[in-house]
Amino acid sequence: MTGRKAELAENLREVEERIAAACRAAGRARDEVKLIAITKTFPASDVALLGELGVTDVGENRDQEAGPKAAEVPELRWHMVGRLQRNKARSVVGWAHEVQSVDSARLADALAKAVRAARDAQIRDEPLDVLIQASLDDDPARGGCPLGELDALAGRIAQTGELRLRGLMAVAPLGADPAAAFERLARAAERLRKDHPNAADVSAGMSHDLEQAITHGSTCVRVGTALLGGRGLASP
Repeated sequence: MTGRKAELAENLREVEERIAAACRAAGRARDEVKLIAITKTFPASDVALLGELGVTDVGENRDQEAGPKAAEVPELRWHMVGRLQRNKARSVVGWAHEVQSVDSARLADALAKAVRAARDAQIRDEPLDVLIQASLDDDPARGGCPLGELDALAGRIAQTGELRLRGLMAVAPLGADPAAAFERLARAAERLRKDHPNAADVSAGMSHDLEQAITHGSTCVRVGTALLGGRGLASP
């Protein structure tokens, strides 16, 4: 095992132990929580090594970085987790299996239009899985749909035939108690499922707060630094 692969294997082991311990403490099964490796700024070679170690899902924040890496490692499931501009919708639909950062009707419409175009061009034959990014701090600079507007956006997404609503994603507010934020998210997710029972995913928790997220029902944690180390230079 190469030096980098051994390093990633040890990091992955430690992260898996943290997830398993958090699940036990919450009375949940380990398989209730998906791990997404956040690989932004790291090369496709690291993504390939993670795949060899058993990681199946990877996430990226920037379309221009993700597209080339997804082309190099197409066997993994790729998630867009960063803020997304509408003019990037067509490109993202070309590589992403899921977009976790839908926060407006205009973005949802752009993605649906891009999926239709990709289907017509025989580039894609499946709808695009999406999560609504919920704002837990009402800070527009950080993105996210205000909690009071989730129902309207969910309804808009559900009306399309091109998007499949899978649930909610959120980031804990800076400087706030993540447990309290994730509790708010859990309540919002419960309300969403009343009208959209298939929207059962809750993507919450990162390297520093995954335990609190799992305690409050997260079904997907997004881990970068704890897996890959400090951020390197952006991939070309």
